[in-house]
Amino acid sequence: MEYFIFSIIIILALVGVPLFVIMALLSLVAFSFADVQLASIAVEIYRMASAPTLLTIPLFTFAGYMLAESKSPQRVLKLTGAALGWMPGGVGIVALVVCSFFTAFTGASGVTIIALGGLLYPVLMSEKYSENFSLGLITTSGSLGLLFPPSLPIILYGLVSKTDIDKLFLAGILPGTLLIIILSAWCIKCGSNNKQVRKKFSMSEFLTAAKNAWAEMLVPIAVLIGIYGGYTTTSEAAAFTAFFVLITACFIHKDLSLTKDIPKVIAESMTLVGAILLILCCALGLTSYLVDEEVPMKILEFMKQFLTNKYMFLLFLNIFLLIVGCLMDIFSAIIVVVPLIVPIATEFGVSPIHLAIIFLTNLEIGYITPPVGINLFISSFRFGRPVTQLYKASFPFMLLLLFALLIITYVPALSLYMVE
Repeated sequence: MEYFIFSIIIILALVGVPLFVIMALLSLVAFSFADVQLASIAVEIYRMASAPTLLTIPLFTFAGYMLAESKSPQRVLKLTGAALGWMPGGVGIVALVVCSFFTAFTGASGVTIIALGGLLYPVLMSEKYSENFSLGLITTSGSLGLLFPPSLPIILYGLVSKTDIDKLFLAGILPGTLLIIILSAWCIKCGSNNKQVRKKFSMSEFLTAAKNAWAEMLVPIAVLIGIYGGYTTTSEAAAFTAFFVLITACFIHKDLSLTKDIPKVIAESMTLVGAILLILCCALGLTSYLVDEEVPMKILEFMKQFLTNKYMFLLFLNIFLLIVGCLMDIFSAIIVVVPLIVPIATEFGVSPIHLAIIFLTNLEIGYITPPVGINLFISSFRFGRPVTQLYKASFPFMLLLLFALLIITYVPALSLYMVE
């Protein structure tokens, strides 16, 4: 009977039944066969709902969507262009920085590609970058900011794994910067090969752009100073960010209408938040069951037959997470996979903070990993190009990110330096 019911659930998953429904069914069936009160699922949901940091998810997401829908992308683009446009490959680096900034706030690579792709693509093409380079850069940059605060995946990872979110914010800064530096070096190389005519740095142009983009410059600085200076909690920083962006977008820059645009932004941003929280709640019961049945420990004992040390485990983990990253969206992967790998990684001596950065970097790369990396299909839709062209365009960037992943994985000090 048990096998029959579980087979039905697997079939439902294969035919496309939503993930939260599958998670809820699995947890209900598992607890029923284990003779455990189903009320334990509600207890887990209540425990998560009472976490103070849960409030940061809708607030930061709302702020990020307001930034993306306003004229902030244009202002940040002008600022970074004025600051970096004189360099070889400067426009490519500008695209990396701008996309990273907005992905850090929206937490969704698809939003960045759709919102900024139409803005950045013609700029890159006008600077005589090849079409494949431009497509690959935008597709890759769509998920490049996931390691920077106040990234939504970092917050969700901290909630699911019970890891200090403030420490995770700090831990992601250096690895995230490494990714940008490596990709920037590639932009410089490609820009130098194109023999582009570079404009001279203009202090007056930079100051004008900085004056116009003062609000966008202030937001990440205020968040970091507020949290790590001890002036605010993470939740208070999220509330400040949402309120500040609302005031600047609606009343100072007047990019958005409080009555026409804001309701639309709320609906779009809360749809993402609702989907995440729904999956989270439905997965909590299943996670609780797996922990009670000591499934992670059983997996660990099995793995110890083949993996004899920490470094072999990390190699296996990277391969596994890359596969997960190209098959699942990052939010589902965090909710489903993290509770299983955290206890195993702990047994192999991997720091919880370091594990978080490895996990998020892998999922970031998974977005552009063929054949089903989600960024590839979003870019294919956005730019009207066959997905096979996106495979080719993103491949050099994927190799560079894999090189960075090896550094992040086997040099833990990079993730832990600002935390310890």
